[in-house]
Amino acid sequence: MARRPRRRLAHHQVPLLQVTLDGVRPPWVILRVTDDMTFPGRILVTGGAGFIGSHLAERLLSMQCSVTVLDDFNDYYDPALKRANVAPHLANPSYSLVEGDIRDAELLGRIFDNARFDMVVHLAARAGVRPSLKQAPLYCDVNVVGTSRLLDAAIGHGIKRFVFASSSSVYGDNEKVPFSESDPVDNPVSPYAATKRAAELVCHSYHHLYNIDIACLRFFTVYGPRQRPEMAIRKFTRLISRGEAVPLFGDGASERDYTYIDDIIDGVISVIERHRGFEIYNLGDSNPVPLARLVSLIEEALDKKAEIERLPSQPGDVRRTYADVEKARRMLGYRPRVKIEDGIARFAKWYREHRE
Repeated sequence: MARRPRRRLAHHQVPLLQVTLDGVRPPWVILRVTDDMTFPGRILVTGGAGFIGSHLAERLLSMQCSVTVLDDFNDYYDPALKRANVAPHLANPSYSLVEGDIRDAELLGRIFDNARFDMVVHLAARAGVRPSLKQAPLYCDVNVVGTSRLLDAAIGHGIKRFVFASSSSVYGDNEKVPFSESDPVDNPVSPYAATKRAAELVCHSYHHLYNIDIACLRFFTVYGPRQRPEMAIRKFTRLISRGEAVPLFGDGASERDYTYIDDIIDGVISVIERHRGFEIYNLGDSNPVPLARLVSLIEEALDKKAEIERLPSQPGDVRRTYADVEKARRMLGYRPRVKIEDGIARFAKWYREHRE
């Protein structure tokens, strides 16, 4: 029997790489059955060339899923880093890469027409608290309008399962700890946080109107290999390695619930396997680490002392993040396993092997 001709997407001057086997995707593979739920075989991962997205794509491919990544390779940080993230998968017939913007409804229509996805995992976003202070309209456009466009495309093509990457930033400067999904989140302290909360509300409205299963995942300070270069652990590791000053904002007492990438991906996989209806889940380590302690751990891992530059606290920063993960434990079986000491040691090892 002759194979079907390869279908390619065209989007003006936006380059596209469709990596398939003679244009034919592998058949839908049922990998597991959990509580009468089947694991989807064809998944669209937006933002799949980034830090979290590339790890998720890697895991899904190892589980024999067919993965399509949509990423715009914007200049928030060096696009070459994202291209390095996707490079190992380009020859995999189960992997497709589309370069484009989630706000482009026409492009989304062609992508969804070209592949019968079982699920969308939406990780694409303009990230970062501090940049959002100067680019609030852009953050609103990408994070809220882009999410709405993607939901429209999913609904229009009969997709009934959707995962949205939110953020612990929605909790703002919450006085109550640990942060629970039932806590009020009406007082964001940055445009980034506000856009993530707004997108959660958009997701809920689509669930209510169209009966689509949606999970919103509030990630807590994810770190590990391939972490974005401006994030604290990678930035501090780079500066200490080079003997350059580490900027420490505030008194060093601020705390973050640092969560290793493998634990986050385990949580996302559990959501894909088990979730139905509409829910918000915290995915974190549930172990806040003071900033000063973080620097000490990096010093130990590198066997090198940091030079500290003390600076005032920054607008938009919060004093602490601390995830209550009881709901994720109960409903998803989520159990973070990598302690901060081990995670920093693993990251330092990766950094030395991929020195910038």
